Amino acid sequence: MILPRYRIDASTIRGAGKGLFLEEDVETGRIITAPDTIERTYRLDELLAKPDQMYASARWFEDRYTLSPEWPDECYINHSFAPTGLWHLGFVFALHDLPAGSEITVDYRHLLPPGQEEDFIDTATGEKIVGLPWDESLMTSTRALARVLDSASLAIDQQ
Repeated sequence: MILPRYRIDASTIRGAGKGLFLEEDVETGRIITAPDTIERTYRLDELLAKPDQMYASARWFEDRYTLSPEWPDECYINHSFAPTGLWHLGFVFALHDLPAGSEITVDYRHLLPPGQEEDFIDTATGEKIVGLPWDESLMTSTRALARVLDSASLAIDQQ
């Protein structure tokens, strides 16, 4: 489920196709997407047995993945090593204040199986996109979320 108003449009990222763009301002730390209907999760070994579905998978936690072959609008969130959103356990949080018109991006290394390379490279850096080990993904996204929420809390305190 995507919480702020949004539109799907041509991505600003070369070669990315379409992207998800905000239609309203979103403050630091606000949830942009949240899980709503998850019928089941798949273990990595189950997922690897469905190689034709790998394009539709996202790591949720540990070795559990979801599949979205119907391609909901959340799937238009593109990759960036300098993302506007933070993927954390299936939620996407605004990393900073995002004005209307911002394209939402996340670091796909948190969504891929450990060590798996994406079929494309990061267009801004030319670097490969390789899935992080679960513990590293959880540790880095948790720390990043804590910094974002501290920043948002500080901004509220200063008002």
